[in-house]
Amino acid sequence: MSSLPLGTRRGSHGPQARAFSAQLRVELLLLLRQPENLLVILVLPVLLLVFFAGIKVLPSQNGPPIYFLVPGILTLALMSTGMVTLGISTAYQRYYRVLKRLGGTPLRRSTLVLAKAASVLLVELGQVALVLLIAHFGFRWEGKGAWWLLGILLLLGSFTFAAIGLTMAGGLRAELTLGGANGLYILFLVVGGIALPIGQLPTLIQPIARVLPAATFSSSMRAVMEGHGLPLLPFALCLAWAAVSGLAAVTLFRWE
Repeated sequence: MSSLPLGTRRGSHGPQARAFSAQLRVELLLLLRQPENLLVILVLPVLLLVFFAGIKVLPSQNGPPIYFLVPGILTLALMSTGMVTLGISTAYQRYYRVLKRLGGTPLRRSTLVLAKAASVLLVELGQVALVLLIAHFGFRWEGKGAWWLLGILLLLGSFTFAAIGLTMAGGLRAELTLGGANGLYILFLVVGGIALPIGQLPTLIQPIARVLPAATFSSSMRAVMEGHGLPLLPFALCLAWAAVSGLAAVTLFRWE
């Protein structure tokens, strides 16, 4: 059964709303039911937050280490859900022709994309809440700055890392997506200003590290949460990464 082009199926909004709700439940189950997904989505960010907040190796000129850590761990949470989990699960859905079979059902492809996006946002909302609650009650972290600016960065980061994951899922074999997503996750964790200040990296690596998406988002969030507002250059790089990754996902993604 061949799929119809996007937006060509006819039907009332009611059936599509029910289809969206059903597909959203499926996408949430796919994200959360596997132990390895839960490890990446929930366990690793929390463990890293607790571990690095409890040792005295991070800069403390702007307060306890937790104030440096929280923006980086939030960035890590966006990476784990959008780039790693969504990217890998979508790659294997394409490999096993699940997406092709869905294309032959009354479910519109636009509805499928919205369901995937909504599932990622819901999971990330839980991640952000969990990280902030642990930081507040476990390490006496207090939020500063404008929350609405932080919300903009979180949404923009969610889009960017999900687009990176979908670019790999749509343009590479499933095995390559698995290795690439996990490799980028480790790279961004080490040199993305998440758990280690970029200034402590080797001098030759620092200029490259500062323009990576992990560093641009973590540094932007850190400035906002310290009450300094949006930093011009890092935020411009955030916008650039969102535009480039979004364009790459649209251009390179294949459904089968």
